[in-house]
Amino acid sequence: MTPPQPAPVEPVTAEPPPLDRRPVLRQRWCELAYFHWRYDAADVQALLPPGVTVDTFDGSAWVGLIPFVMRDVAIGPTPPVPWLGTFIEINVRTYVVDPTGRRAVWFFSLDVPRLAIVGVARSVFALPYCWSAADHVVDHRPDGSRHRYRMRRRWPGARPGARPSADMRFTVGDAIPAAEVSELDHFLSARWALLTSRRERLLYGRVHHERWPLHRVTDHAITQNVVEAAGLPTPAGPVHALYAPEVGVSIPWIETVDAAAPARKDQS
Repeated sequence: MTPPQPAPVEPVTAEPPPLDRRPVLRQRWCELAYFHWRYDAADVQALLPPGVTVDTFDGSAWVGLIPFVMRDVAIGPTPPVPWLGTFIEINVRTYVVDPTGRRAVWFFSLDVPRLAIVGVARSVFALPYCWSAADHVVDHRPDGSRHRYRMRRRWPGARPGARPSADMRFTVGDAIPAAEVSELDHFLSARWALLTSRRERLLYGRVHHERWPLHRVTDHAITQNVVEAAGLPTPAGPVHALYAPEVGVSIPWIETVDAAAPARKDQS
Protein backbone atom coordinates (compact mmCIF):
# COMPACT_ATOMS: atom_id res chain seq x y z
CA MET A 1 0.00 0.00 0.00
CA THR A 2 1.40 3.40 -0.98
CA PRO A 3 1.83 5.69 2.06
CA PRO A 4 0.00 9.03 1.95
CA GLN A 5 1.98 11.90 0.46
CA PRO A 6 2.86 14.82 2.74
CA ALA A 7 0.83 17.96 2.25
CA PRO A 8 2.59 20.78 0.37
CA VAL A 9 3.40 23.86 2.43
CA GLU A 10 1.54 26.99 1.37
CA PRO A 11 3.72 29.82 0.06
CA VAL A 12 4.50 33.03 1.94
CA THR A 13 2.41 35.78 0.32
CA ALA A 14 2.80 39.52 0.93
CA GLU A 15 -0.87 40.10 0.09
CA PRO A 16 -3.55 38.53 2.31
CA PRO A 17 -5.67 35.70 0.90
CA PRO A 18 -9.40 36.49 0.60
CA LEU A 19 -11.44 36.12 3.76
CA ASP A 20 -14.39 33.84 3.04
CA ARG A 21 -15.79 33.64 6.57
CA ARG A 22 -17.70 36.17 8.68
CA PRO A 23 -15.49 37.90 11.28
CA VAL A 24 -16.32 37.53 14.95
CA LEU A 25 -13.74 40.15 16.04
CA ARG A 26 -12.59 43.42 14.51
CA GLN A 27 -9.71 45.57 15.79
CA ARG A 28 -6.79 47.78 14.80
CA TRP A 29 -3.14 47.02 15.47
CA CYS A 30 -1.20 50.26 15.84
CA GLU A 31 2.43 51.36 16.34
CA LEU A 32 3.67 47.81 16.06
CA ALA A 33 7.34 46.81 16.24
CA TYR A 34 8.90 43.50 15.22
CA PHE A 35 12.05 42.36 17.03
CA HIS A 36 13.27 38.94 15.89
CA TRP A 37 16.22 36.69 16.64
CA ARG A 38 17.52 33.55 14.94
CA TYR A 39 17.13 30.31 16.92
CA ASP A 40 18.17 26.73 16.51
CA ALA A 41 15.08 25.02 15.11
CA ALA A 42 15.44 22.14 17.58
CA ASP A 43 15.22 24.51 20.57
CA VAL A 44 11.92 25.92 19.31
CA GLN A 45 10.51 22.60 18.11
CA ALA A 46 10.97 21.16 21.60
CA LEU A 47 8.34 23.61 22.91
CA LEU A 48 5.69 22.82 20.29
CA PRO A 49 2.95 20.17 20.60
CA PRO A 50 2.66 17.12 18.34
CA GLY A 51 1.48 18.00 14.84
CA VAL A 52 3.02 21.48 14.86
CA THR A 53 6.32 21.95 13.02
CA VAL A 54 8.53 24.99 13.37
CA ASP A 55 8.81 27.01 10.17
CA THR A 56 12.35 28.03 9.19
CA PHE A 57 14.04 30.62 7.02
CA ASP A 58 17.69 30.41 6.00
CA GLY A 59 18.03 27.28 8.14
CA SER A 60 16.84 28.92 11.36
CA ALA A 61 13.72 29.26 13.42
CA TRP A 62 12.82 32.85 14.31
CA VAL A 63 11.42 34.08 17.63
CA GLY A 64 9.77 37.49 17.86
CA LEU A 65 9.06 40.00 20.61
CA ILE A 66 6.20 42.14 19.29
CA PRO A 67 4.85 45.24 21.10
CA PHE A 68 1.87 47.19 19.77
CA VAL A 69 -1.32 49.02 20.73
CA MET A 70 -4.57 47.14 20.17
CA ARG A 71 -7.34 49.63 19.45
CA ASP A 72 -11.12 49.54 19.03
CA VAL A 73 -11.78 45.84 19.61
CA ALA A 74 -15.33 45.09 18.46
CA ILE A 75 -17.42 41.92 18.47
CA GLY A 76 -19.02 41.22 15.09
CA PRO A 77 -20.80 44.29 13.68
CA THR A 78 -21.16 46.03 17.07
CA PRO A 79 -19.32 49.26 17.96
CA PRO A 80 -15.88 49.02 19.64
CA VAL A 81 -15.91 48.07 23.31
CA PRO A 82 -15.25 51.20 25.46
CA TRP A 83 -11.99 51.18 27.50
CA LEU A 84 -11.59 47.39 27.43
CA GLY A 85 -11.26 47.52 23.64
CA THR A 86 -7.99 49.50 23.59
CA PHE A 87 -4.81 48.30 25.32
CA ILE A 88 -1.13 47.48 24.89
CA GLU A 89 -0.11 43.96 23.89
CA ILE A 90 3.39 42.51 23.95
CA ASN A 91 3.69 38.98 22.61
CA VAL A 92 6.40 36.36 22.19
CA ARG A 93 5.91 34.24 19.10
CA THR A 94 7.41 31.93 16.52
CA TYR A 95 6.30 30.65 13.11
CA VAL A 96 4.93 27.21 12.41
CA VAL A 97 3.20 24.94 9.90
CA ASP A 98 0.18 22.81 10.77
CA PRO A 99 -0.36 19.19 9.62
CA THR A 100 -2.16 20.37 6.47
CA GLY A 101 0.72 22.62 5.35
CA ARG A 102 -0.77 25.95 6.45
CA ARG A 103 1.63 28.56 7.80
CA ALA A 104 0.71 30.34 11.04
CA VAL A 105 1.92 32.19 14.13
CA TRP A 106 2.43 30.27 17.37
CA PHE A 107 2.25 32.38 20.54
CA PHE A 108 4.28 31.54 23.64
CA SER A 109 2.75 34.45 25.58
CA LEU A 110 0.62 37.57 25.03
CA ASP A 111 0.88 40.16 27.83
CA VAL A 112 -1.89 42.77 28.25
CA PRO A 113 -2.97 45.08 31.11
CA ARG A 114 -6.65 44.02 30.97
CA LEU A 115 -7.47 41.09 33.26
CA ALA A 116 -10.89 40.60 31.65
CA ILE A 117 -9.26 40.22 28.22
CA VAL A 118 -6.93 37.58 29.65
CA GLY A 119 -9.85 35.53 30.94
CA VAL A 120 -11.85 35.71 27.71
CA ALA A 121 -8.88 35.01 25.42
CA ARG A 122 -7.73 32.02 27.47
CA SER A 123 -11.17 30.44 27.79
CA VAL A 124 -12.66 31.22 24.36
CA PHE A 125 -9.64 31.28 22.04
CA ALA A 126 -7.21 29.05 23.98
CA LEU A 127 -4.45 31.64 23.70
CA PRO A 128 -1.81 32.05 26.46
CA TYR A 129 -2.68 35.61 27.48
CA CYS A 130 -1.05 36.98 30.65
CA TRP A 131 -1.98 39.89 32.90
CA SER A 132 0.73 42.54 33.04
CA ALA A 133 1.40 46.15 33.84
CA ALA A 134 2.29 47.86 30.55
CA ASP A 135 2.84 51.32 29.10
CA HIS A 136 3.76 52.99 25.83
CA VAL A 137 5.33 56.43 25.39
CA VAL A 138 6.00 58.21 22.07
CA ASP A 139 8.38 61.12 21.59
CA HIS A 140 8.02 62.75 18.19
CA ARG A 141 11.40 64.00 16.92
CA PRO A 142 12.65 65.51 13.66
CA ASP A 143 14.55 62.29 12.86
CA GLY A 144 11.57 60.02 13.54
CA SER A 145 9.25 59.10 16.39
CA ARG A 146 10.92 57.47 19.40
CA HIS A 147 8.86 54.76 21.11
CA ARG A 148 9.18 53.01 24.44
CA TYR A 149 7.16 49.96 25.45
CA ARG A 150 7.41 48.42 28.91
CA MET A 151 5.69 45.48 30.59
CA ARG A 152 5.98 43.52 33.83
CA ARG A 153 3.90 40.38 34.29
CA ARG A 154 1.48 40.11 37.19
CA TRP A 155 -0.11 36.73 36.40
CA PRO A 156 0.65 33.87 35.92
CA GLY A 157 3.39 34.12 38.49
CA ALA A 158 7.02 33.23 38.02
CA ARG A 159 9.73 31.98 40.32
CA PRO A 160 11.00 34.66 42.77
CA GLY A 161 13.33 37.20 41.23
CA ALA A 162 12.45 36.25 37.66
CA ARG A 163 9.13 37.93 36.97
CA PRO A 164 8.88 38.29 33.17
CA SER A 165 9.39 41.83 31.92
CA ALA A 166 10.49 43.80 28.86
CA ASP A 167 11.68 47.33 28.10
CA MET A 168 11.95 48.23 24.40
CA ARG A 169 13.06 51.57 22.94
CA PHE A 170 13.28 52.25 19.22
CA THR A 171 13.13 55.00 16.60
CA VAL A 172 10.98 54.68 13.47
CA GLY A 173 12.69 55.31 10.15
CA ASP A 174 11.51 55.63 6.57
CA ALA A 175 8.83 53.50 4.95
CA ILE A 176 10.25 50.54 3.02
CA PRO A 177 9.16 50.59 -0.65
CA ALA A 178 7.29 47.43 -1.62
CA ALA A 179 10.04 46.43 -4.05
CA GLU A 180 12.63 46.59 -1.24
CA VAL A 181 10.81 44.42 1.32
CA SER A 182 13.04 41.37 1.72
CA GLU A 183 12.04 37.72 1.70
CA LEU A 184 12.84 37.58 5.41
CA ASP A 185 10.64 40.62 6.07
CA HIS A 186 7.75 38.86 4.33
CA PHE A 187 8.45 35.58 6.15
CA LEU A 188 8.24 37.30 9.54
CA SER A 189 5.36 39.67 8.90
CA ALA A 190 3.08 38.16 6.22
CA ARG A 191 1.31 35.64 8.46
CA TRP A 192 -2.41 35.34 7.92
CA ALA A 193 -3.32 32.81 10.62
CA LEU A 194 -2.61 31.66 14.17
CA LEU A 195 -2.33 28.17 15.59
CA THR A 196 -3.00 27.15 19.18
CA SER A 197 -4.10 24.06 21.11
CA ARG A 198 -6.67 23.00 23.69
CA ARG A 199 -6.70 19.60 25.36
CA GLU A 200 -4.36 18.11 22.72
CA ARG A 201 -6.50 19.44 19.86
CA LEU A 202 -4.98 21.92 17.42
CA LEU A 203 -6.98 25.03 16.60
CA TYR A 204 -6.45 27.24 13.53
CA GLY A 205 -7.69 30.80 13.15
CA ARG A 206 -7.50 33.15 10.16
CA VAL A 207 -6.21 36.68 10.81
CA HIS A 208 -7.14 39.03 7.97
CA HIS A 209 -5.77 42.53 7.35
CA GLU A 210 -4.26 44.58 4.58
CA ARG A 211 -0.63 44.19 3.56
CA TRP A 212 1.77 45.43 6.24
CA PRO A 213 3.07 49.01 5.66
CA LEU A 214 6.61 48.29 6.86
CA HIS A 215 9.14 50.88 8.05
CA ARG A 216 12.78 50.64 8.96
CA VAL A 217 13.88 50.93 12.60
CA THR A 218 16.95 53.15 12.90
CA ASP A 219 18.03 52.19 16.42
CA HIS A 220 16.76 50.09 19.31
CA ALA A 221 17.56 49.07 22.87
CA ILE A 222 15.93 45.99 24.40
CA THR A 223 16.10 44.63 27.94
CA GLN A 224 13.90 41.62 28.59
CA ASN A 225 13.49 38.17 30.11
CA VAL A 226 10.01 37.40 28.75
CA VAL A 227 11.51 35.30 25.92
CA GLU A 228 13.39 33.15 28.45
CA ALA A 229 10.17 32.83 30.49
CA ALA A 230 8.71 30.95 27.50
CA GLY A 231 11.38 28.28 27.96
CA LEU A 232 13.70 29.51 25.21
CA PRO A 233 17.43 30.23 25.44
CA THR A 234 18.47 33.87 25.84
CA PRO A 235 18.36 35.63 22.44
CA ALA A 236 21.77 35.99 20.82
CA GLY A 237 23.09 37.68 17.71
CA PRO A 238 21.70 40.66 15.80
CA VAL A 239 18.08 41.77 16.10
CA HIS A 240 15.97 42.01 12.95
CA ALA A 241 13.76 45.07 13.55
CA LEU A 242 10.75 46.44 11.65
CA TYR A 243 7.84 48.79 12.38
CA ALA A 244 4.30 49.16 11.04
CA PRO A 245 2.04 52.13 11.86
CA GLU A 246 -1.39 50.47 11.63
CA VAL A 247 -3.57 47.80 10.04
CA GLY A 248 -7.26 47.00 10.43
CA VAL A 249 -7.86 43.38 11.45
CA SER A 250 -10.76 40.93 11.07
CA ILE A 251 -10.76 37.55 12.81
CA PRO A 252 -13.31 34.78 12.10
CA TRP A 253 -14.06 31.93 14.48
CA ILE A 254 -11.26 29.42 15.10
CA GLU A 255 -11.58 25.89 13.71
CA THR A 256 -10.25 22.47 14.68
CA VAL A 257 -7.35 21.17 12.61
CA ASP A 258 -8.06 17.77 11.03
CA ALA A 259 -5.94 15.35 13.03
CA ALA A 260 -6.01 12.85 10.18
CA ALA A 261 -4.37 15.27 7.75
CA PRO A 262 -1.07 14.11 6.22
CA ALA A 263 2.20 15.33 7.66
CA ARG A 264 3.85 18.23 5.86
CA LYS A 265 7.05 18.15 3.86
CA ASP A 266 10.21 19.25 5.64
CA GLN A 267 11.25 22.88 5.21
CA SER A 268 14.55 23.78 3.63
